[in-house]
Amino acid sequence: MNIVVVGGTGLIGSRVVQLMNGHGHFAVAASPDSGVDTITGEGLAAAFGGADVVVDVSNSPSFADEDVLRFFTTSTRNQLDAEETTGVTHHVALSIVGAERLPDSGYLRAKVAQEQLIRESGQAFTIIRATQFFEFAIRIGDEATVDGVATLSTGLMQPMAAADVSHAVARAAGSTPVGGVREIGGPERIPQDEFVRRAFAAKDDPRTVIGDPQAPYFGTVLTGDELTPAADATLSSTTFAEWIAGQRWIAARSTAPALAR
Repeated sequence: MNIVVVGGTGLIGSRVVQLMNGHGHFAVAASPDSGVDTITGEGLAAAFGGADVVVDVSNSPSFADEDVLRFFTTSTRNQLDAEETTGVTHHVALSIVGAERLPDSGYLRAKVAQEQLIRESGQAFTIIRATQFFEFAIRIGDEATVDGVATLSTGLMQPMAAADVSHAVARAAGSTPVGGVREIGGPERIPQDEFVRRAFAAKDDPRTVIGDPQAPYFGTVLTGDELTPAADATLSSTTFAEWIAGQRWIAARSTAPALAR
């Protein structure tokens, strides 16, 4: 099976390319570095020629409301048009658990718009909705920090390792289109403030974390479990504690001389 991964040089896409090639498929990354621009459409037809599956794990370079909506709608339309022209038979897209339940967030509205375009395209498709990645815990804390204090929502999350997300996307790419959504998530529900607090503690980060039910997340307020997957979701087995234990920055800290810590 020939597979093109849009955003294939990023955190998820690079792993998807590696996994697919390791399982007997032929997968290539499509990105601006390889001459593919999904916003202008440049290089799409050439990249998709001969492909059976297109996997879209790309992300907007700007999270401003208008920018992110323009990115996902324009990029998705251009990909779907190129797929029709070149005969691609399966479109796989990575989306976000809870996007449709949080319309106050411009970013999540853009992901809903992307999903709608795919559904209405007539193309055979699979949408994988994932929960937040463990890898972004520190970044979430950074965005919420003022004067050494990170104020974060107490809403529940069910985060997962990016490696597990990549495996789920790769499985979808190698399977028959489902014509709908599949949700994936981690094994544990964790309040967002606790998620970041654990990450800071693992890095010996001195910042204080405060839980506030009114603290915004991507421009919206969480009221409970909007960011957790449905009951029929596929859950990964990697816990946050297991993921932390495997990170290089933890290993480096634990082996460093005491005076250097």
